[in-house]
Amino acid sequence: MFGEQRVSMAETRFIVAGRLIDGSGGPVHRQVFLAVRQGDITAIGPASGLPAGTPQTAVTDLSHCTILPSLVDSSTCLSRSPSVDRAVRASMAGADATARMAMLERHVHYCHAYGVLGVADGDDATGLVTRYRQEKEATIEIRCSGPLCRTLQDCGKEAPTRDFLKIACSGDIAIREEPSPGPGQAELCRMLSCRGGRKAVVVANGRRRVAEALAAGCDAIEQGYGMGEDNLRLMAERDILWIPCVVRARNGLDGAVGDGGVACRFSQRYISPEKPVPGAEAFWKETLAGQLAQLRLARKLGVRTAVGTGAGGVGILHGESMVEEMKLFLRAGY
Repeated sequence: MFGEQRVSMAETRFIVAGRLIDGSGGPVHRQVFLAVRQGDITAIGPASGLPAGTPQTAVTDLSHCTILPSLVDSSTCLSRSPSVDRAVRASMAGADATARMAMLERHVHYCHAYGVLGVADGDDATGLVTRYRQEKEATIEIRCSGPLCRTLQDCGKEAPTRDFLKIACSGDIAIREEPSPGPGQAELCRMLSCRGGRKAVVVANGRRRVAEALAAGCDAIEQGYGMGEDNLRLMAERDILWIPCVVRARNGLDGAVGDGGVACRFSQRYISPEKPVPGAEAFWKETLAGQLAQLRLARKLGVRTAVGTGAGGVGILHGESMVEEMKLFLRAGY
C-alpha cells in the first residue's frame, strides 16, 4: 500500500496523520501522509516521504489525530426516538408527519456528526425513511429493509422498496419482556423465500432460534445472544454475517446499576426517571459477559462480523452509540 506513488502537485493537498486505519483489517499505519485531489485520496505514504517542495499552505497537519474510514451502523431505526422517557417516545410515535420527519432528520444529523456515513435501517414501519430517501438529499447512505417482518404476510409489504429483508424471530432480550414465540422454522423458510434475491437478516437469540434461522438459509444473524459455540462454528463454515449489538446489553447494565437515574451512561443527552429493577443488574452482567465471550470466540473461529448498535432502541443513541459498540468490540479482542 505504501509503495512508490506518483503525485501530481496541481491542486493536490496533503493531510499528515498520526495514525491511519485504512479499513483493510491490517495494522494501524503511523505517521503517514494522504494526497487528496478533487475529493479523492490519490496517494498514501510515510510522512517522511512527503513530496519535496510542498508548500506549508497545502498541508493539513493532523499528526495528533487518527484517521479512519467512514463508519457504517448495520442496525438502526432512524424513525424511532431513543429517549428513555416513555412519554417522549409515545408523543413522537403519535406526532404528525412533519414532526416525525424533523426527528428523523436530527437522527441523520447525529449519525453524520459521529462519522457514521452509512446505516442499515431495519424497521421503517410507517414508510417515513423511504419517503425521506425519495424527497431529501441525505448526507449519509441509507439502506432500508422496510417494515420489520414478524409474519409471512409482513414480507409482502413494501416489497419493491426493500433493500434487504429483516425478520424478527426473537423478542427483546430485556429481563422484563415476555419471550416472543416468533415464526416457526417452516414459516421462517417461507418468509425467506420472499427475499427475491435480496439479503436476509434474522434477529434471533438462543441456541434453538439461531439454529432454525441458519437452517432456513438466512444471510446474517442480528443479536444472537446465547446462541452457543455450535451455531458460531456453523456461521463460520457458511460465511454467515453476525451483527452482535453488544451495546444493547451494555446499556441495559448501565441502566440497572446505581440509582437507575441514567439509562444511557455514555451520554447525558437522556436522563431516565425510572427506578432500578431488582435482579436486573445480575441479569445484564451475565448477558453482557456472555455476548463478549461469544464475540471473542467468533473472532477465533473466523466468523464475519459487522458493527450494529440497534440505535433507536431505548437509550441507544443514533451516531453516538457507534463509538460504544466499537469499544466493546475492542474489549473482545478486535
